[in-house]
Amino acid sequence: MAVFSNPSFDSHEQVVFGADRSSGLRAIIAVHDTRLGAAVGGCRMYPYASEAEAIDDVLRLSRGMTYKSALAGLPLGGGKSVIIGDPTQHKSEALWQAMAKFIDSLGGRYVAAEDSGTSVADLRAMSQYTDHVSGFAATEHGGDPSPSTALGVFVGIRAALAHRLGASDFHGVRVAIQGLGHVGFSLAQMLKNAGAEVLASDINATNLARAVAELGVTPIASENILCEDVDVLAPCALGGALNADSIAVLRAGIVAGAANNQLRETADGGRLVDRGILYCPDFLINAGGIIDVHYQRSGLDRAGLTAHIESIGDRLAEVLQRADRCHRPTGEIAEELAEELLGATVPSGEQQLRSVA
Repeated sequence: MAVFSNPSFDSHEQVVFGADRSSGLRAIIAVHDTRLGAAVGGCRMYPYASEAEAIDDVLRLSRGMTYKSALAGLPLGGGKSVIIGDPTQHKSEALWQAMAKFIDSLGGRYVAAEDSGTSVADLRAMSQYTDHVSGFAATEHGGDPSPSTALGVFVGIRAALAHRLGASDFHGVRVAIQGLGHVGFSLAQMLKNAGAEVLASDINATNLARAVAELGVTPIASENILCEDVDVLAPCALGGALNADSIAVLRAGIVAGAANNQLRETADGGRLVDRGILYCPDFLINAGGIIDVHYQRSGLDRAGLTAHIESIGDRLAEVLQRADRCHRPTGEIAEELAEELLGATVPSGEQQLRSVA
């Protein structure tokens, strides 16, 4: 269970482990960077095969949240939490109480939001025991930030099509979506409404059947979705879909999806460049959800939310143009831009606390 020597450790400010015997809670909170503000990020529940896998995931996810918020122009830091457990079997009121108290023990340095395996109802349950959760306000979607995440990805795809193909709309564009959960389904709906042809897969047969019946998407077997001949591949399931093997068989010219940590390793960014595939960094285009959570948490006028999410397209265009000029992976460029934004906020001579608890 190494932390400091873990390849995904990136000078995280705080990594905390929590357990509760009565509820069965086993959880980890990682605070990556708080230069811009409190670390805000989803609370994920997943049946990890090992504690090492959970540690690696929370370290990578929290780092991504730092860059996501910085690029989105939010006064938020980056953090994440994971609960080791099966969300279909192990949820209980006692578990949410224990997790809420664990979050509360950090005194507001970390604020939890919805993520894979958790829901608005789960966050509302935790809110009975801590103020440091967000994403369940009485909005048009009941606090669910998924539609906003999908909108950000839609905006990113639109910007990528304009950059790569000079396309001004979605007519004639073929998009393959991997994963039809809350975000993937909303994205499919937006793309269909815009005139795109949508192919999709999901390991959950019910999700796929619903998208076929309600949206008219073309169903594709999960094992084939990555090698479909399409303009855009949108990974919207769990991370790590892009690796040396899968990149070799991709037939899409653009990769732009909602899943976090789509690249299995850093070298995969270079592999995409070598194949001439335009990659839209996930932590840039899937920021709509955290923007929505910020608007809920801060009580900002929802009228400005869509415009803020639309700005993702402008930021992506900047990254793509920089990448073209220097012939480097877009992910590296996006991270450098985020670091520029983070560095500009730190007062001269200020020392950052870096500790692992």
